[in-house]
Amino acid sequence: SKLIYMSLLRKYEIMILLTEEFNDSELKTWVFNYAKTLRKFSVCDISVISRGKHNLAYSIDEKLKGNYIQLNFSSMPKYIGNFANILKMDSHVLRFLVF
Repeated sequence: SKLIYMSLLRKYEIMILLTEEFNDSELKTWVFNYAKTLRKFSVCDISVISRGKHNLAYSIDEKLKGNYIQLNFSSMPKYIGNFANILKMDSHVLRFLVF
């Protein structure tokens, strides 16, 4: 049954643009908590890459800078909507994209 479960997993990448207000430790805490949420949905192989703080090409919600975070993980496709909804409800998330 483990083999069947593994065959249902797909690799995903989410690029998340967070507000710039976070300092490094707050950013780590946010990412840790989001990763913990993903684990509730049997997500595995989570890796986090901080892409740093960058100027935005245009303002989003009157913000001109943002923190870029890349999350890579394996999940069953049926859960991707849940992950997106969690991000949509988070006021610190300016934009995100699932690949």
